[in-house]
Amino acid sequence: MRDFTWGIAATGGIARTVGAAIVAEPGMRVAAVGSRSLVRARALADELGAESAYDSYEALCADPAVDAVYVATPHAQHLEVAEAAIAAGKSVLCEKPLAAGVADAERMVALARAAGVFLMEAMWMRFNPLIQRVAADPRFGEIRSVRASFGFALPYDPAHRLWAPELGGGALLDLGIYPFGLAQLLLGMPEGPRVTGSLAPSGVDAEAGGVLLYPGGRRALVDVSLLAHHPNDASVVGTSMRADIRAPFWAPERVLLSGPSMEPEELVLDPADNGYAGELREVRAATAEGRTESTIMPLDESLAMMGLLADARGQLS
Repeated sequence: MRDFTWGIAATGGIARTVGAAIVAEPGMRVAAVGSRSLVRARALADELGAESAYDSYEALCADPAVDAVYVATPHAQHLEVAEAAIAAGKSVLCEKPLAAGVADAERMVALARAAGVFLMEAMWMRFNPLIQRVAADPRFGEIRSVRASFGFALPYDPAHRLWAPELGGGALLDLGIYPFGLAQLLLGMPEGPRVTGSLAPSGVDAEAGGVLLYPGGRRALVDVSLLAHHPNDASVVGTSMRADIRAPFWAPERVLLSGPSMEPEELVLDPADNGYAGELREVRAATAEGRTESTIMPLDESLAMMGLLADARGQLS
């Protein structure tokens, strides 16, 4: 079988990280890199062993040697690049969050569904084997609460992508998608979020924390911040067992399971089997099978998360 080939849109840190994961995965390779700068595209292409480099995302998506496009641009450009890839009939792996806002995400999903093209949000936490084992373990009984935090102190710079509204900045979109996403995976969508926090001078959300409420009194406590360091771990408490997910909880290497009727059990990640590899394998498998959506990261759940984060952002003042 020939290699499954990727085009990488953008040349930042995450593009380089995922590009390296592609190169390390058997049966895959990077065929092309696209950027607004041909110099940067050529440099990353050379680093990853890709044949082609382009100075536009449209040209990258049109390359017949590319099977799938990985969208690694800032959030505000996700729709533009994904639209070009979908129009070219390429499978799309789009970095989280799916888009900078609900309307863009809805358009992206509508375009992919209308064209019959595979689209998936690159939520690597869902593909981490330890997170998957926690989500599938029946020994929890009924999960009653989830707690997760993600925060660090980032000096304010209105030009930085996390502080700039035009680049889709803010703590919720970039960081909050992980604690909110863990709750979504384990508890589903809440009846509603109750969130407080603060805004940066640029208008983006600098921090947010609160509770997600579920039927029967179940709950998730979530906290995100660009102003202060947080533990960046998580806990999952069920009626029969709990899990303590070590930092960083969105990409854990160790999880401790414990309960009143069991000996403590530690789950340890195989370093070669991280969430990036799982994402890439899912795109390849779906493309080969003719699937247009992932069962691990369904598009409806990506859209629901965009709405939940927007609701939380709307409660801040």
